[in-house]
Amino acid sequence: MLSSLQTTSVALPPIVAQAPPHVHVRFLEFFAAAIRNAHTRRAYARAARDFLAWCFDHGVRDLAEIGPIHVAAWVEMLGRSLAAPSVKQRLAAIRHLFDWLVTGQIVATNPAGSVRGPAHSARTGRTPVLEAQEARALIDAIDVTGAAGLRDRALIALMIFSFARVGAALAMKREDLFVQGRRLWLRLHEKGGKRHEMPCHHQLEEYLLSYIEQCGLAEDRAPLFRTIDRSTRRLSDRALTQAEAHAMVRRRARAAGIATRVGNHSFRATGITTYLKNGGTLENAAAMANHSSTRTTQLYDRRRDEISLSEVERVRI
Repeated sequence: MLSSLQTTSVALPPIVAQAPPHVHVRFLEFFAAAIRNAHTRRAYARAARDFLAWCFDHGVRDLAEIGPIHVAAWVEMLGRSLAAPSVKQRLAAIRHLFDWLVTGQIVATNPAGSVRGPAHSARTGRTPVLEAQEARALIDAIDVTGAAGLRDRALIALMIFSFARVGAALAMKREDLFVQGRRLWLRLHEKGGKRHEMPCHHQLEEYLLSYIEQCGLAEDRAPLFRTIDRSTRRLSDRALTQAEAHAMVRRRARAAGIATRVGNHSFRATGITTYLKNGGTLENAAAMANHSSTRTTQLYDRRRDEISLSEVERVRI
């Protein structure tokens, strides 16, 4: 396992590579044992590689030589080209990595522990959101005479009607759709190992059943959303990736004449905002989205966008 980590996303930076072997092991163990989420692992590995390479380029040759001044200078440099949330994420990666190295007795103190990141406060998210009419137009514009159209309609509708994260949606197996109380239910495996179950909206149920029946998805352990085999134009055995889903979403939006630069996460925000506009409560939206706090759900509530637009239009000259 260590060799596979070394040759893929977590190649040893020069400062670590020239250290004793037990340092190599402790460094790689951080990504293998301390981080379970694959996306977090990739992001933290990139941050660690960039920071340690930066230190090496600035004359640091040993992990023990790294101090708060190096971390602070690196954070300052990042702030010139990256948004505050991105800088804070990279700083968090370095903090966690050095915490791990401290407990493993590789270094004496955590140089990132006393470094403050850039101030950032957000009351609403930045994810582009579709109006309900746009979402309806997008779904209706999909040609469902083939497997690709049936799959894409079902996936987009799943993210809108269930508020599912794209990662949870793409991780679904056929067995994660089940009947309970004569209605179709879905099971989502969310971040942090959380399992979330909820009933399907009647339109989502129609799209999912149509996709399953017409594409012959019978195997319980098989991925629910799969790629299309180019030679047969049928579903393959390989699960769709987030990058492939993003490309599909952008392609479908362009075909439907939607100018908004939507992404995978747009449908989660679209569903939550539409639900709240139609009288839903913030508490129930948080439960449906599997948020531990309504403060997180509020980031997806874009109802104030309409208020802002109407107020701007009051400026008449």
